[in-house]
Amino acid sequence: MRSPEGFTLVEILIVVVILGVLAAIVLPQVSTATASARASMLMDDLRIMRSQLMVFKAQHNGVSAGYPDGNPAQNPTEAALALQLTLSSTVSGQTAAVGTPGYPYGPYMREMPENPINANRSVRIIPDGTDFPDTPTNQDGWIYQPSTLLFKADSPGTDEEGRPFFEY
Repeated sequence: MRSPEGFTLVEILIVVVILGVLAAIVLPQVSTATASARASMLMDDLRIMRSQLMVFKAQHNGVSAGYPDGNPAQNPTEAALALQLTLSSTVSGQTAAVGTPGYPYGPYMREMPENPINANRSVRIIPDGTDFPDTPTNQDGWIYQPSTLLFKADSPGTDEEGRPFFEY
């Protein structure tokens, strides 16, 4: 008499049930780890951006990044902010390609970071004399006010401890 080859239907079902139980245990832990990693990345990106904005201001005669041509009499723009942080600059805030002679400062960032919560890189600039918003809109990646150096994530929601991303 030959012994049967292969698995019976019952044996296969038992293996499938065991794999399902293991997946149900592991998947919530993986999704929590992903959310925790994004929150951690957000805190790190904010720390880096805030420190680079302070360095820029210190090296440019007290003028914050975001003012076109380093002129605080002009309205700050997202384009000026991106250029001043990613290119080389003079003390007056004029920008040029990295390595251009006479432009000794910067770059401060390789590129504007993406907000890890909403996957957006855009920066909403809050003009001088305008109140900083109390709540995020989730329309941009970041919110920045050059006159106060206030830089926050435009992200609603909270981390796993219940702390709002907007409060980071």
